[in-house]
Amino acid sequence: MPDKLEGGCTCGHVRYRLTAAPMVTHCCHCTWCQRETGSAFAVNAVIEMAEVERTGAEPEIVLTPSLSGKGQEIARCPRCHVAVWSHYSTAGRAAAFIRVGTLDDNTAIAPDVHIFTSTRVPWLELTDGKPAFDEFYPSPEGVWSPDARRRWAELMTHLARPGQ
Repeated sequence: MPDKLEGGCTCGHVRYRLTAAPMVTHCCHCTWCQRETGSAFAVNAVIEMAEVERTGAEPEIVLTPSLSGKGQEIARCPRCHVAVWSHYSTAGRAAAFIRVGTLDDNTAIAPDVHIFTSTRVPWLELTDGKPAFDEFYPSPEGVWSPDARRRWAELMTHLARPGQ
């Protein structure tokens, strides 16, 4: 990964820079992501929000339903409405699921894992050799690097003890 990846919405109003490598990148084949993106899957790079530097306007946060029933917050450009990242209930706004397609170089980050492949479109063959799970993977072991697991654990510890 280049030192700093930058991205943003289609009109350029919302811009951001990643100041660290993502912890993991999911290629999600669930029907919710298919519907949300209007495509066969969504590619989301998971990173601490503290490592996402806004270089443009503040995105608008829109709450949408999710399979878990807890919803997801989608950060969208208030002008062109493109989704640039999401927040899920697990880590709230402390972690961002960056939409890899909004990076200026959307080839700089490849998926680490395929999830919810039980609902992938039948014409899409998974031939990249990455781990694939019918649903969500049962454990980060074998999917996340040791450093990424450490970073996630630190994030969760901080959420459990706010203000530290």
